[in-house]
Amino acid sequence: MDFRQLRYFLAVSEELSFSRAAERCFISQSAISHQVTKLEQELGASLFERSTRVVRLTPAGSRLVPIAQEVLSLETKAFAVAKEPRNRIRITASMSFATQSLDAIARVRERHPDLDIEFVIKNFTDRVDAVSSGDADIALIRGEVDRPGLETLELGVEDLMIATSSRHPVSAFSTVELSELAPYPLLLPPRHSQILIHTVVENAFADVGRRFQLGPPIARDHTAILDVITNPRAWTVLYASTVTEAPRTGLCVMRERDNRLRVPVSGIVRSGAASPGLLDLVDSLRQTVISGQTSVPLNPPQQIRGTPKAQ
Repeated sequence: MDFRQLRYFLAVSEELSFSRAAERCFISQSAISHQVTKLEQELGASLFERSTRVVRLTPAGSRLVPIAQEVLSLETKAFAVAKEPRNRIRITASMSFATQSLDAIARVRERHPDLDIEFVIKNFTDRVDAVSSGDADIALIRGEVDRPGLETLELGVEDLMIATSSRHPVSAFSTVELSELAPYPLLLPPRHSQILIHTVVENAFADVGRRFQLGPPIARDHTAILDVITNPRAWTVLYASTVTEAPRTGLCVMRERDNRLRVPVSGIVRSGAASPGLLDLVDSLRQTVISGQTSVPLNPPQQIRGTPKAQ
């Protein structure tokens, strides 16, 4: 048993998917599956129930999760104790913030060459807990957090882009009004796993006095993009920062005409945290978030409103 196996085991336990865990750990699916199987053989117990569609923790796997978390936490502390003290800032975020963060980090490192800046991927709850415990200096989130000892710094806003199949009735345009989407089913993950997106959409439709049709929840082993491509009358929303990762074949991405689908992007820090490097990083992140709103690539519109389609 080694730390790597425990790290891979925890990734699978959180994602409940070997493929998503492999992407998160930047290795192949076969490699992560091999290491988890090896760990199971060493422990003499199955850690996951596997089927073609579902991955679940076994009772043994559930018992191992807190122990693995504790062991990896001790590993982190051991490295921290042994490492020579330096100026360091640790950012924790989801993978969807990676591009924005790396751009900001590069600019700050040019101005502070003696500053170590680490980027650590964690889920939402772990991000906030890491800042609260002092394990991270800033957590990047969409939305806000109200917790004693923590402060929310506004970094900007991010658009939610409309995504449909290229065969959808509204796909001919580069912008769309909410009222035009009301007759068509909206595909989203379950509300409990994406409360912010559900709330933003609900409030936007309430503002225009319309109701929307919520389609069946997107399963954990599905993606919204593929589901709308295979359901030509459905639509979904994507964070603007992730649009470049979406396939361009069979998919149309457009803006909501009145900019009602927007989410706040925030940095969570400990109250009173104000080192020069951290403040510089926050300013750089703000510039990155703002510039990202003006450079979202869209599918070329097939038709301009009010004019006939080109022949």
